[in-house]
Amino acid sequence: MNKPNRKQDALNYHAQGRPGKIQVVPTKPTNSQRDLTMAYSPGVAEPCLRIADNTEDVYKYTAKGNLVAVISNGTAVLGLGNIGPEASKPVMEGKGLLFKIYADIDVFDLELNAKNVDEFVTIVKALEPTFGGVNLEDISAPTCFEIETRLKAEMNIPVMHDDQHGTAIISGAALINACEIQGKKLDKIKMVVNGAGAAAISCSKMYLSLGVQKENLVMFDINGLLTPERTDLDDIRLEFATQRKDISSLADAMKGADVFIGLSAGNVVTADMLKSMAKNPIVFAMANPVPEIDYDTATAARKDIIMATGRSDYPNQVNNVLGFPYIFRGALDVRATAINEEMKIAAVNAIAALAKKPVPEEVNLAYNITNLKFGRDYIIPKPMDLRLISEVSSAVAKAAIESGVARKTITDWNAYGEELRNRLGGNDKLLRNLTSKAKQDPKRVVFAEADTYKILRAAQIVKDEGIATPILLGNVQRIKAIMRENDLDLDDVQIIDPKEGTEKFEDYAQFLYKKRQRRGITLLEARKMMADRNYYGACMVEFGEADALISGLTKNYVTTVKPALQIIGIEEGVNRVAGMYLMITPKGPVFFGDTTVNVDPSVEELVDITVLIERTVKQFSVDPRVAILSYSNFGSNEGEVPEKTRQTVKVLHEKYPNMVVDGDMQANFALNADLLKDNFPFSTLNGKPANTLIFPNLESGNIAYKLLQELGGAEAVGPILLGLKKPVHVLQLGSSVREIVNMITIAVVDAQEKSKVQNAKPTSKRK
Repeated sequence: MNKPNRKQDALNYHAQGRPGKIQVVPTKPTNSQRDLTMAYSPGVAEPCLRIADNTEDVYKYTAKGNLVAVISNGTAVLGLGNIGPEASKPVMEGKGLLFKIYADIDVFDLELNAKNVDEFVTIVKALEPTFGGVNLEDISAPTCFEIETRLKAEMNIPVMHDDQHGTAIISGAALINACEIQGKKLDKIKMVVNGAGAAAISCSKMYLSLGVQKENLVMFDINGLLTPERTDLDDIRLEFATQRKDISSLADAMKGADVFIGLSAGNVVTADMLKSMAKNPIVFAMANPVPEIDYDTATAARKDIIMATGRSDYPNQVNNVLGFPYIFRGALDVRATAINEEMKIAAVNAIAALAKKPVPEEVNLAYNITNLKFGRDYIIPKPMDLRLISEVSSAVAKAAIESGVARKTITDWNAYGEELRNRLGGNDKLLRNLTSKAKQDPKRVVFAEADTYKILRAAQIVKDEGIATPILLGNVQRIKAIMRENDLDLDDVQIIDPKEGTEKFEDYAQFLYKKRQRRGITLLEARKMMADRNYYGACMVEFGEADALISGLTKNYVTTVKPALQIIGIEEGVNRVAGMYLMITPKGPVFFGDTTVNVDPSVEELVDITVLIERTVKQFSVDPRVAILSYSNFGSNEGEVPEKTRQTVKVLHEKYPNMVVDGDMQANFALNADLLKDNFPFSTLNGKPANTLIFPNLESGNIAYKLLQELGGAEAVGPILLGLKKPVHVLQLGSSVREIVNMITIAVVDAQEKSKVQNAKPTSKRK
């Protein structure tokens, strides 16, 4: 290879795909000696020399263009105050995580031991060659104002203090929509702002930019109303001092006010204050975790109110994650030199506009809402709305270009939107959506193996997070001992030991006896069986004393499934049960079946399994693309397995013409859309990879998911048991606490779905 080609190889190595070599892990091959010579010496010299000739090439050959610094000195951390740079690091790392999962932006968090403005500015300015943008975080006022102003003036990359502008942008969008719904004009509303910190000042400036009149805005801090006569105000706060003489308290200011903005402390507003406000009031009580007035108190006091808080458990959460990831995404993608007012206003308008668009079904499902739509309880989008990245980032990028701060122009906005959507992949977003859905309607989950630490720890987590209400089965004294030893707060959770006899024990035994008396079970045997926690737990679900059963941590699969089949039985219209794993991969979720139940299914059984799994995948708000797997590709090999899978596909195509399914095919062709298109362009799966894989037998499916889990780094959620009338789910032997929590989440969502189906049917009494 001649020298020029080697230089180009080195340049390509650094430029192709994601620019640069690292995010947190390497982004280029490093497996061979040749790779290492490209990554470091001597290959690294070529991009170095190109950048030395043209500094802008740093964006082409390094990760700078997708790297944001999250920087704090720890002087105003969340609600914790001045806790110092080291203590602020967990928050900054969390901020980096949000950047990554919502906008695919890499972050280095930097905690500076620098409280002096000059020192802080000097340090951050010196870092400019490294980063594409700077997110300032948790810096106390008024220092934060001066720091941001100077850095914006003295640096040539985007700088934004999210504490100020994030809340301003999101609440600004909410204000636009709330005023529209309430029939108010921005330039006419009377506004009360309680709080005069960084966020309150920035919010107020944003509202003025949107049309609120300064003479109609009054602001309070901890010492009362801001007036020109006060001697304790800096120049920034004096901008919001009012000349009004008819106000001496917050209660006075609230009389006749149209809008209340709270960025202060909990419970400082009363119901009487709300009652004194104008018709159709707007209240944003954004103190966290305790709002200025409780949501229920506010809505009880005023039926005509639009209420927003900073909390996720009430409608209209003002959450900065709706803004900062996408604002920086748009700014980075056009290599903006700043985040200016035009870009912030563009973000406000994009967020406001998105709330008026029809809500995707996956968002409704994530929040367990039937028909989320623009109105009093939905004035801003939900954080789980995947459209935010394309809508907000595109608006910000366009504003940067139009306002002259972009160094790169985008011409094909449709292609850019698709690029943004593809950035997010799928990985664990499905689990986050499922968790959010579970929290909207938590169910009672009974644990058959509650006398183990892992189960009790998982029960603690789902109880604390509002995912489920645990019911514990096992030896009471042993369970309580484990709780004490591990400081678990489960004292208010119901604990039942079937061996000790219970009020329902005989009812359950009689039920089992009547159901199985012609299958060789006597009443005495039924009573003995009912002492088994799997039988007892299944009866609790069948009798409506619990909504779902979790078991299998310490017992084999058959031992757990058999009681469920005998007591609960198979769902109407389903011929057999099946097992499915949800594999969380970097490329998105992939569903595997059958991995646990049917050993060597026939063609008829494979058809049933495929139909059952395809239906379940749809319940996860995923459009199933089904591949029936084999060691053959469309007849390239003969044998029992290829023939069985080909016949299965033939039946599926005939009976279920709307199902997107094909086979027989090898796994790599199913998962590689380009490979499939190049070799088998006739396939019904062409266009996108398969996301639902049906294996020809249990052996292949079980081996595949375990290999992917251990060698591929995928997270396995399952086994998810399909086809029972009511939710029973079986854990892997030795599951981790995280895996147990994931299965509980699945069980709760399953219970929600089955409850909907049950409620839609005519009621009947058990005989």
